[in-house]
Amino acid sequence: MEEQAIFTRAEHIRDVIRYISRFKDAAVVIYLDDRIIDSPLWASHIRDISLIHEAGLRVILVPGAHKHIDKILRDNNISWERKNGFRITGDEAMPLIKTAAFDVSNIVMSSLAGEHLTAVIGNWVRARAKGVLDGTDYGCAGEIDKIDDDTIRTVLSNGFIPIFPCIGWSLSGKPYNISSMQLASQIAVHMQADKLFFLVPDAEISAEYFTLPQEIGTSPEGCIPAMNIEEVDSFLNANTSAENKTADRLLSTNKENISAHKEMTDTQDLREHILSIVRLGKTACLEGVTRVHILNSSLNGTLPCEIFSDLGSGTMIYSSNYGKLRAMERNDIAGVLTLIQPFVKKGILLPRSEEQLETQLNDYIVYELDGGIRACSALHVYDNKQAEIAAVAVDETCAHIGIGPKIMDFLISRAKQLSLDSVFVLTTQTTDWFESLGFKSDNINTLPEKRKALWSPSRGSKLLRLKLK
Repeated sequence: MEEQAIFTRAEHIRDVIRYISRFKDAAVVIYLDDRIIDSPLWASHIRDISLIHEAGLRVILVPGAHKHIDKILRDNNISWERKNGFRITGDEAMPLIKTAAFDVSNIVMSSLAGEHLTAVIGNWVRARAKGVLDGTDYGCAGEIDKIDDDTIRTVLSNGFIPIFPCIGWSLSGKPYNISSMQLASQIAVHMQADKLFFLVPDAEISAEYFTLPQEIGTSPEGCIPAMNIEEVDSFLNANTSAENKTADRLLSTNKENISAHKEMTDTQDLREHILSIVRLGKTACLEGVTRVHILNSSLNGTLPCEIFSDLGSGTMIYSSNYGKLRAMERNDIAGVLTLIQPFVKKGILLPRSEEQLETQLNDYIVYELDGGIRACSALHVYDNKQAEIAAVAVDETCAHIGIGPKIMDFLISRAKQLSLDSVFVLTTQTTDWFESLGFKSDNINTLPEKRKALWSPSRGSKLLRLKLK
C-alpha cells in the first residue's frame, strides 16, 4: 500500500514539473466573478494566482463587477434592465458603473499586493456604443472595438499583472460598460493565450443543471471534465432545446415551497450564465485559444489543479488537436511502463519488460497529452488472418474523455488495412467493455499456435474476437 501511495504521489509531482515546464511564459487569462471577493476562499484564490505567476506563467486578470454594479445602482435608486446579456441604463448610471468596476479592480490589485505582486489597472480597451438595435436603445452598454496588445505585452514583460475593469473608452474618451466575460475572451484571442479561465461560483456542468448528451464522457462525480468543439455543439443543442425543462421540474416538485420561484430563477440564471461561457469558450478556441476552462470557485485549489494536471477539477473546452495518437518511440518506453504498472498490480495486464517493449516497438501506439503518455496499446499480428490487440491501458485521470475507444478504432482500422479477418483480445476483468465495442466470446483453440502456447490456464484469460470480414 505504501509503495502504491508513493507511486501516486510521485506521478502527481511529475505532472506538476512537466506542466510548469510546458507553460512557462504562457499567457493565461483569468476571469474572476466578483461574487468571489466575498467568499471565504478569496484569499486562497489570490494565493493560487500568485503561485501561478511565480511559476512563470504570464497572468492577465479580468474581474467582473456584476454584483457590485447592481448594489451601487440600487443604493442610488437607479433602475436598469438586461437584454441579450447587456445591462441597459441611462447616462446618469455610467459614473456609478465606472466607480464600481474600478473598485473591484482595486480590491484585486490590493489583494495581489498582499502577495507581494505588482498589478496595473489600465484603460487598454477602446469601445463604441452598442447603439439602438431592433428598437432598443442599449444606452451605456458598449462593444469592444480594439485592445491595446502592445501595451499589455510590455506590462507582462516587466513582470506585472494587468487588470482589466469592465470599462472601455471611445476615441473621444467616453466610457462604456462592456461585458467582462466577452472582454476576457477577446483578450485571450488577441494574446493567443494557452489558457482562458472562467472562475465562477457553482459553475458545475452536471446532470443536476443540464442535459448531458450520451456521447460526452462524465467523471465519477457526474460532471463533464472536457469537451471538444464538436461535443460543445452537441451539448449546446441539447440544452438550448431544453432550456425550460429544469424550471418545469423545479416548479412541479416544489409546488408547496414558497421558495420555488426563487430557486427556479436562480437555476435559470446559473444555467444561462454557464451556457454563455460555453459559447464564448467555443468561439475562443475556434479563434486560436488553446483551451478554455470553466471552474467552480467554491472549490479550494481549483485553479492550480486545472493548470497542473491533465483534467483538473472543472470543465475544459478544447480544439480537436488536444492530445494525439502516435507510434511509440524508444523514449516513450519508461512512460509506458509507468502507465501500465497499476494495471499489472490489479492483475488486469501482464507485466512487460523494457526489453519486450523495445523488441515490439513497432506494434505499439501511445496517446500523448501535454507531453505525457496517458494511454497505450499494441497490435500484434500473428499471421495473415488475425492479430491481437494487447496492453490496452488508459490513465485513470483520462478515463472519461473517450481515449480507450479512440485507441481501439485506430488499431481496428490498422488491422483492416492489413486485410486481416479478425482481431482478438485476451482479458480477465474487462470483458464487458470489449463486448460493448462489438467483440464476442470465442474458443481458446481458435488462437494462433504461437499465442496459444503463451496462454495460461491458471490465469484463465477469456478470448473475445471481432470479425472484420
